[in-house]
Amino acid sequence: MRYPKVLLTAALGIGLAASLGTVPAIAAAPQADQSAAQASESYAAYAGSNENAAANKAFFDAVQRSVAAKRAANPGLQTVTLIYSTGNAPSFRSQISRSAQIWNSAEKNVKLQEGSNADFAYYEGNSSQGSYASTDGHGNGYIFLDYRQNQQYDSIRVVAHETGHVLGLPDHYSGPCSELMSGGGPGTSCRNEVPNATERARVDRLWVNGLAAGIVARG
Repeated sequence: MRYPKVLLTAALGIGLAASLGTVPAIAAAPQADQSAAQASESYAAYAGSNENAAANKAFFDAVQRSVAAKRAANPGLQTVTLIYSTGNAPSFRSQISRSAQIWNSAEKNVKLQEGSNADFAYYEGNSSQGSYASTDGHGNGYIFLDYRQNQQYDSIRVVAHETGHVLGLPDHYSGPCSELMSGGGPGTSCRNEVPNATERARVDRLWVNGLAAGIVARG
């Protein structure tokens, strides 16, 4: 998610987080205020509005491994259920729950559910990077929710936006407020918390029959 530089020195817009390996695992707790060098070494991340196709591909590779395991356990799988953990983001549990409801109402091929043995985790804290989603390219990842940013921007929009990255959507900072993935581009007055029709359709296409093989969100 991108926000004015007056608030952030570097917003890691979409590392696309999810601990979605063959055996789901919660990522290690993120370190707040990492240096740019550390962040680039440890996590596939975005700086400013630059899209990183390699990070997208790494995320989808991890997703495909997880979905393959789920489908092997249940050959008739049509809808993938991704399990998330809020244990490290207790202050945002209601916003995370609302975000899950928003996405579950919008999609039919993928659903979000809180539980144990999670596929991805939420964390909370203070960071000059703001809120972001991140993956190390090996299926381990998380969504980090920044306190200050969630006070200045609509908190549910922030959470739903970052969750959109877990579902495969890239940032589109120049988009209008009606686009969830425009993030902080439209400013603090934007309170839209739901994906538009195009975003909803894109996620459903990505997750059709478990996960459409070979499809990677890059635009």
